[in-house]
Amino acid sequence: MMAMYFFFSDKVVLLFDFWNVHSPAGMALSVVVILLLAALYEVIKVTKGKLLRRTVSSVPTSISQESLAERDRASVNSERDQQNSTQKRWFLYHVSQTLLHVIQVVIGYLVMLAVMSYNTWIFLGVIVGSTVGYYVAYPMLNMR
Repeated sequence: MMAMYFFFSDKVVLLFDFWNVHSPAGMALSVVVILLLAALYEVIKVTKGKLLRRTVSSVPTSISQESLAERDRASVNSERDQQNSTQKRWFLYHVSQTLLHVIQVVIGYLVMLAVMSYNTWIFLGVIVGSTVGYYVAYPMLNMR
């Protein structure tokens, strides 16, 4: 039976059976890996926000299907090409957002499951990784 409280130990199984830690050096390496995963989660979160801001600023305010259909009927070829490029750009941004979201969810669940090992060293690694990741990634929001 697994302990349902936090404990300090250098012996733990993390996420998969093959990730079986038996030594202090193995625990230190595992904490570093989990720390990096938590930091990556924060970087992806901030990157998604930056990509969303870029998407909103580059796509016209009215992109409904009806307005695009009306413009298509009344426009010349150059305007049609511009609308197609706008739709393609929006589609690429949407696909990028979706892929980043999937990666963020997978990493988030892996980090959560690592914390559910109830090992205090792993928990501290997640906290430090999230802090470092946010500290490093947050200034990226203000960069162009």
